[in-house]
Amino acid sequence: MPFSKLRIVRPTHDLGALLPFYRDGLGMQILGVFDDLAGFDGMVLGRKDTPYHLEFVRRRRHRPALAALQEQLLVFYLAERADWQAAVDGMRAAGAPAVKSALPFWDARGLTFEDPDGYRVVLQQGAWRISSDEGPPQG
Repeated sequence: MPFSKLRIVRPTHDLGALLPFYRDGLGMQILGVFDDLAGFDGMVLGRKDTPYHLEFVRRRRHRPALAALQEQLLVFYLAERADWQAAVDGMRAAGAPAVKSALPFWDARGLTFEDPDGYRVVLQQGAWRISSDEGPPQG
């Protein structure tokens, strides 16, 4: 079954606080914004040329219980070292310090950053491959 896009939707307490992290740090574009759509405000971030989008929603008159766990990750693979370094520099320029990953595997070839809601993004230096040495240990 061919999918045309993947959209990941997450709750947030503050849409504006996420912009420096995702737009300025990761270089994503604002693809859409909505206000009071059935009681929700939100924005869609990503790039038009990628097969994924991130949507952040805030429910009006309701403060969601965020369920961010340190093991809950979005992982971006950057095969070229220069591209990876540029992405890391962008995150640091946006004020996002690197944090120690809960899974040590991600610290070996990448850096982990935490957004204002506590969700984590890994910038992994290397190309993604299906093999036992490209993922966290199984078991």
